[in-house]
Amino acid sequence: MTTRVFVDGQEGTTGLRIHEYLARRGDIEVLKIDADKRKDAAERARLLNAADVAFLCLPDAASREAAAMVTNPRTCLIDASTAHRTAPGWAFGLPELAPGQRELLRQAKRISNPGCHASAFILLLRPLVDAGLVPAETPVTATSITGYSGGGKKMIDQYQAGGDAALQAPRPYGLALSHKHLPEMKAHTGLATAPVFMPIVANFYKGLAVSVPLHLSMLPGITTGAQLHDALSARYAQERFVRVMPLSDPATLEGGFFDVQACNDTNRVDLFVFANERQAILLARLDNLGKGASGAAVQAMNVHLGKEEGLGL
Repeated sequence: MTTRVFVDGQEGTTGLRIHEYLARRGDIEVLKIDADKRKDAAERARLLNAADVAFLCLPDAASREAAAMVTNPRTCLIDASTAHRTAPGWAFGLPELAPGQRELLRQAKRISNPGCHASAFILLLRPLVDAGLVPAETPVTATSITGYSGGGKKMIDQYQAGGDAALQAPRPYGLALSHKHLPEMKAHTGLATAPVFMPIVANFYKGLAVSVPLHLSMLPGITTGAQLHDALSARYAQERFVRVMPLSDPATLEGGFFDVQACNDTNRVDLFVFANERQAILLARLDNLGKGASGAAVQAMNVHLGKEEGLGL
């Protein structure tokens, strides 16, 4: 049977990429809104309620308004905004989060799509917290470097216009320590407190890497980085889209530099543990427009519909 899908906010970066994924598929009928009715609430409500699956690619307030328009109990909403990522009644759209998450997504009619930084951070930390290797009370810090496409159309235009010398160097942000991904980074790892988190945007289009430094002396029962690596390897052994790389990855060490963009144009996440006898650095990389946004949304839809999980990806 054909699944009817509507993308509310189809002109944004995430919406456009979702359309690209759906265009490859014969099992999807995409419902489209006329250009002159994109702000017509009645027409949007009609399409939202006509859809089997509706993606919300909107700012937070607009996503809340759109969700309130849906009265059809058969419509599944997948919200790409921050609005519902820790909201009661919404399933977190990360199938690899924990055992049982896929069943939640199959049953849910309200799914919140994870943020790009948060996806990488959660996939690194959740198995370690669950295993007790990183106690929930551990104070954690994280740094993320990302391409400018994560800032949306305005930032993309700024970088692609050129001429601004300030954009040639990496730019740390989130310095008020209140980044919008922090609530989900705390809630979905099981950490007692949110990490001290500093994202950095740099002059490349897409790709993202989150790093988490750890002192092994602060982790009870941990004496080697191999224990951290083994826990990640065991947790993701059967996961199609999560790849745990060799401990202190020899290829990366030989080259001397970490390739932030190596997962671009895939729905894959690569996880790394680099360690010596005292310290470890956890690293996760992904395509911020793929597994960090649109790819994750389509993957969650596939799970919800009982389709093959990588269909169209």
